[in-house]
Amino acid sequence: MKLIIQIPCYNEADTLPATIADLPKQIDGIDMIEYLVIDDGSADGTDAVARACGVHHILRNRRNMGLARSFRRGLDYALGAGADIIVNTDGDNQYYGADIARLVEPIVAGRADVVIGDRQTQTIAHFSPAKRMLQRFGSWAVRHFSGVDVPDAVSGFRAISALLPFR
Repeated sequence: MKLIIQIPCYNEADTLPATIADLPKQIDGIDMIEYLVIDDGSADGTDAVARACGVHHILRNRRNMGLARSFRRGLDYALGAGADIIVNTDGDNQYYGADIARLVEPIVAGRADVVIGDRQTQTIAHFSPAKRMLQRFGSWAVRHFSGVDVPDAVSGFRAISALLPFR
């Protein structure tokens, strides 16, 4: 089973080395782990830092296209590169690389097709009350319309099975 960990980045040359160093090199049930950086038009040399850190795959947008387009471009690329599971994390090292094993475990075990990490937003001190309220409302809306308990619907830390129909 092949896992590609994608890291959308915009001007994250300073934090990318720590992010990459934190990523797992092996996970039970996964035969191969590769890293993909999607540089969203950065002006700080993010792509060069990714190369220097030994990232397996680098996509570079000529100009800033935004997170949604970069995320989608990464999914398409990872599928084309033979990924069975794709994990999305962030270049600013806000998610713990060691948690990737826990994130993919339900997919490896065949119990889930998508797993979304919970940042425990109610405990994040720098989140304003308004941001916490919007976070709760957004997650409630996803739960309400999907029937799935998702405590942190907007978390960028997620694992997706390649078996899902993306196209």
